[in-house]
Amino acid sequence: MAGVDKLPMLAEGQKMLEEELTRLKAERPLIIDAIEEARAHGDLSENAEYHAAKERQGQIEASIADIEDRLSRAQVIDPTTLSGDKIVFGATVTLLDDDEKPVRYQIVGQTEADAKTGKISYNSPLGRALIGKRVDDEVEVTVPSGDRFYLVSKIEFI
Repeated sequence: MAGVDKLPMLAEGQKMLEEELTRLKAERPLIIDAIEEARAHGDLSENAEYHAAKERQGQIEASIADIEDRLSRAQVIDPTTLSGDKIVFGATVTLLDDDEKPVRYQIVGQTEADAKTGKISYNSPLGRALIGKRVDDEVEVTVPSGDRFYLVSKIEFI
C-alpha cells in the first residue's frame, strides 16, 4: 500500500471516485448471491460460475480498498482559488506546438486524466514538464512518437 502522501485531485475527481465506490459497494451483495447460487450447484472444483464469482469478488474488494485509500489521502484543490504566474496543479495551460497551433490542457490528478478532453495528469511526461513553467517558457517533452516542443502562451486558473 502507498504511504500517507496526499493525493491532489479536483472536486470532480473526488466525486468520480465516490460514485465508483458506491457502485462497487452496491455490487457486493449481488456477488455474494452469485457465489451462494454457484455453491448450490455442487462440486466447487469444476464449477466455473463459482470461480468466476469468487474472482470478481476479489476484484471488487481490491478496488474498494484502493478507492477508499485514495479518498482518505485526497487533497481536493479548487483551481479558481489559485493564482500566480507559474504552472501548478489545477492550472489550465494554452501551449503552442511546433506549427504554432494552440493546444489547451488542464493539469489534474491521475484519476481525472483524460487527454481527449484536455485533462492531463501532473505525473504524465507533459504534466511533469509543465509544472513550474511560466508564459513564454519553452517545454520539451519526450513521448513515444519522439520529442515534442511547446511554448507556454497562457496560464489560467479556472
